[in-house]
Amino acid sequence: MNDRYRYGDQRPGNPTLSYTANEQLRDIRKQLPLRVLSEADFAHWQTYGYVVIKQAISPEQVKTSTDFLWAFQDWNPNDPSTWNQIERRGHEMKELNGSGMVETYQHQTLWDNRQTPRVYDAFVDIWDREDLWVSIDRANLNTPNRGARQFTGFIHWDADTTLDPLPVNVQGVLALSDTSPQSGGFQCIPELFKNFTEWRKTAPADRNPWRPDVDSLPWPVQFISMQAGDLLIFNSLLAHGIRPNTSDHLVRAAQYIAFTPANEGDAMLRDARVTSWREREAPQGYAFPGDPREWEKKKYPTATLTPLGERILGLADWA
Repeated sequence: MNDRYRYGDQRPGNPTLSYTANEQLRDIRKQLPLRVLSEADFAHWQTYGYVVIKQAISPEQVKTSTDFLWAFQDWNPNDPSTWNQIERRGHEMKELNGSGMVETYQHQTLWDNRQTPRVYDAFVDIWDREDLWVSIDRANLNTPNRGARQFTGFIHWDADTTLDPLPVNVQGVLALSDTSPQSGGFQCIPELFKNFTEWRKTAPADRNPWRPDVDSLPWPVQFISMQAGDLLIFNSLLAHGIRPNTSDHLVRAAQYIAFTPANEGDAMLRDARVTSWREREAPQGYAFPGDPREWEKKKYPTATLTPLGERILGLADWA
């Protein structure tokens, strides 16, 4: 198991996955037939660093998921006076404070979404392989960002963009509500990804490897609208972030889901993943503070996994 999972550090990224490779995802030439993405989708993914898969989960799953998030936060969806609360535990990753992160990782609804075949198959298309592990990540319930929940948004990378060779990884956002520029949600700089190799040649040597200087770029930040049930997959080399919720009443709900190639030879990492599922624990790491109430451990049973769920966790082998 890498030290990031055991101890955490001062870098973004999810410590529940560990994968390194030299071939960039934008350079993959497909060997497996596409299952979910179209040829145009795959070309867009490789050019701009993201793709949106429509209706990756059912409306029933969306409702079950959002009902759970409201209950877990102990907020009333029909009473905005219950929304304006600070996080129960602040984020060391300061830009996340006020962004609506919900510190739940192991609930049955989250696992049902992760082990949905259409979600998994979309990541098979991205990686061009079937033996994948899912990230153990949380959700988001971003109510209007005012009062105790002031939040201005951000753009960053979840990879060190000064490394050579560059890191290889993907991330994903499952929309549990419709989004708009007013409600906030996913934003990114697709043209920076498209032109990243040339841009990096002239970028300052002492630049921040995790945060682009947005004001110096010739390309705009773009908001990517989504509908409830849509899945957005993005390359970790795509500069991205969360747009603030500037509305009076809209709520943005989402779940973070990603897959990378299974690392079945890393026994410590595998054991940590299985233990976190069985014991209903948050991942250990800089960006994942967990729920101080420990409600997942105290109130909810261990999630039931399908055969696919057992494999994407690491409880069962792919071979």
